[in-house]
Amino acid sequence: MMLAAPEIAVLGSWAATGLGLGLWMWGWVAERHPIRKQRLQDSGIVLLFAGILTRVVTKDQAFGVWDWFLLFVSPLFMAAALWRLTRTETPKP
Repeated sequence: MMLAAPEIAVLGSWAATGLGLGLWMWGWVAERHPIRKQRLQDSGIVLLFAGILTRVVTKDQAFGVWDWFLLFVSPLFMAAALWRLTRTETPKP
């Protein structure tokens, strides 16, 4: 069975969503160190919204209000999380 590129993208987006949700939950529940907690949550947010955004873009139907909202909000959340990730990285010696 050969998969087309959109099908591979959707499967990868589900994997990214699951991994992002797992990282976000791990940072929320299990991590005690505040910087590591924030970094886990930010990494999870980037993966989560990237997966959702990929599924919205590869959808065959016309965009609804919720889709337009996700198209606008997802990059904002991803940019904010990536910005925080760059600010909390460990300094290089």
